[in-house]
Amino acid sequence: MSRLIIITGTSRGIGLNLAKSYLDDGDIVIGCARNQSNLTHPNYHHYEIDASNESAVIDMVRDLGRKFGKIHALINNAGAASLNHIITTTASTADKLYQANFKSTFLFTKEVSKLMIRAKYGSIVNISSIAVPLSLEGEAIYASMKAAVESFTKISAKELGVFGIRVNLLGIAPTQTDLIKAVPKDKISALLAKQAIPKMSEFSDIKSAIDFFLDTKNRLITGQSLYLGGVW
Repeated sequence: MSRLIIITGTSRGIGLNLAKSYLDDGDIVIGCARNQSNLTHPNYHHYEIDASNESAVIDMVRDLGRKFGKIHALINNAGAASLNHIITTTASTADKLYQANFKSTFLFTKEVSKLMIRAKYGSIVNISSIAVPLSLEGEAIYASMKAAVESFTKISAKELGVFGIRVNLLGIAPTQTDLIKAVPKDKISALLAKQAIPKMSEFSDIKSAIDFFLDTKNRLITGQSLYLGGVW
């Protein structure tokens, strides 16, 4: 049976690749981004919104409720990074990182869980980064926002578990996307060296971990944070 999966941030990178992969699996995918999507598929539906805009998120989820009724999964993938020392980070940059990484996750979880509660079922996966457990220098604001997402994940799992909704988090290792294009290769190598398995994440690694969280056989797996590459 086809699942209905919402994925935020599907205009490029990880979100786009996840959307394509779940479409290939036969699922119905609802994507959103600030930009239009070049992805065309009969089972793909795109919303051009700012994921940190409360009224836009509410309107989108209500529209989905009218059209589809039941949502099986939500992947909170939308996010942004900024490599800056604390001293050189502006307040506006901090605000943008908060909105992109935490506020969007909070808003979509809040609104989508309302539909999941009706069905007494649902799985939510929040995307984070190994920047959190490694406490990476130059990533103070970004890592702090993702750490907030991890705490939010654990508390959400407690509040929503009684309704049959599971909430988990996946922290990815460096992945070949636009987010790391500007990062020097020596910095990437130094980062990978801190992992138990010093390799970059591939899209297949990310999807495999998300598949584990979404699998209904893992009905007791909730409130967990899994970091690729082996970091602690």
